[in-house]
Amino acid sequence: MTTWADFQYEIYLNGMTGTVPRLPTDLTRLEEMAERRLGPGPVGYVAGSAGSGRTERANREALDRWRIVPRMLRDVRERDLSVTLLGRALPAPLALAPIGVLSIMHPEAERAAARAAAATGVPFILSSASSTPMEDVAAAMGDGERWFQLYWGKDREVTLSFLARARAAGFTVLVVTLDTPLLAWRPRDLDQAYLPFLRGVGTANYFTDPAFQAGLARPVHEDPNAAVLHFVGMFGDPGKTWPDLALLREHWDGPIVLKGVLHPDDARLAADAGMDGVVVSNHGGRQVNGSIGAADALPAVADAVADRLTVLFDGGIRTGDDVVKALALGARTVLLGRPYAYGLGLDGQAGVEHVIRCVLAETDLTLALSGCAGVAALTPDLLTRI
Repeated sequence: MTTWADFQYEIYLNGMTGTVPRLPTDLTRLEEMAERRLGPGPVGYVAGSAGSGRTERANREALDRWRIVPRMLRDVRERDLSVTLLGRALPAPLALAPIGVLSIMHPEAERAAARAAAATGVPFILSSASSTPMEDVAAAMGDGERWFQLYWGKDREVTLSFLARARAAGFTVLVVTLDTPLLAWRPRDLDQAYLPFLRGVGTANYFTDPAFQAGLARPVHEDPNAAVLHFVGMFGDPGKTWPDLALLREHWDGPIVLKGVLHPDDARLAADAGMDGVVVSNHGGRQVNGSIGAADALPAVADAVADRLTVLFDGGIRTGDDVVKALALGARTVLLGRPYAYGLGLDGQAGVEHVIRCVLAETDLTLALSGCAGVAALTPDLLTRI
């Protein structure tokens, strides 16, 4: 059994020879470091939010309103962070959230993040909008657990081709993002006039796809601007409705998880449509300014469908206590987003591994110091709301 908390002793022992971590262990400092070291366009694309940033702040406020009430004199010598999720045994309740265009953060892009995930045993969720074709990411992470996130566009044949390619490349879970039929008003990107897709970045899965290529008059390399325009025209589809999920269910034989669910009635509709899970998420505050904080939405969704669906959580996770709170509120696993992107930008694969190990070490220690021997012991009774 992995003892994640041992990472702190590894750090202290390395300090005996004068070695200190290359990145902070307080992961809330990473954004500021990335702002100093990386270009304003890339950092703004990752850090930015919709509108005034009100929803991203709401995510943090929603988590911070809950406080842990530790219990004493409980045997916590051994802790078990492992979970069984969607039929898979995982060493910890953590996955790397889908983030597109990672080449703007580091040349190794998705390959580096995927290798870090595989090295630590956590699932890597590859974005449709990755800088690296899905087959290359799969090769980079070997037998590591990998899920594929689908941006569900207008072109049916491209969608079906993506599903077939993902299955062939060993992706086991399909994560369908529902909350991005259109790009939101994002001032940080607008102020820099920065949209990587228009530069052909984040389009690797599309440009290498035979169904996408079939819609072009000339090959991508002969007319890249036409390929970009074709991509922009088919990327989102605001006309999709619940009955359309039948197409995905018909053509994907593994678990399907819907990402972007905030209302319990939508979670019930997901269950009725034969889905396997939902991710309670507002896209990190990047889509609807003024939206409900994800942790405020989580309890009602979990109450509505936890007996029918696997409930995951994505929304402001920065520290181990955030993970504990989300699990206590009803999530089975959390998705970690921006911090690992900053770690990637600052130190490549090693930076992502550092972020994962820090979060899980702090989660392990928070469990122990709160009187819990494992994630199965986490219930709302551990928390109080202020």
